[in-house]
Amino acid sequence: VGLGHTGKMLPSELSGGMRKRAALARAMALDPEVLLCDEPSAGLDPQTAADLDALILNLKNTFKMTVIVVTHELASIDAIADDVVFLGHGGILHYSGTLEGAKASSNQAVANFFARRLPGMPAGAKSLLDVLQEGG
Repeated sequence: VGLGHTGKMLPSELSGGMRKRAALARAMALDPEVLLCDEPSAGLDPQTAADLDALILNLKNTFKMTVIVVTHELASIDAIADDVVFLGHGGILHYSGTLEGAKASSNQAVANFFARRLPGMPAGAKSLLDVLQEGG
């Protein structure tokens, strides 16, 4: 996971990205059949999050394992997911093989996720769905 140079560092001296990679290494040491990553890119800058996504994908492919990633980060979903599942209200709201399929969901809660606007945004501001549809 690229942490060989940090062997003598204290945990408090590791960056956020290093801590996330260390957590992955600890989990992989158990030789799991399934790896569950709960919001792995939370609190990381976009480049570090993308690097972590690439690491998770590499681990998945190298060890031929199932990886379940719980995230709200669309870039991570797009980079890692073979299947996309939206959960809510105690069940599965939507299941598809791609993020594009999820964007086309007829489920109102899933549609609301893509149409959401941040609190305080002006009424004319673009929603997440608007930006995605423009290819942004």
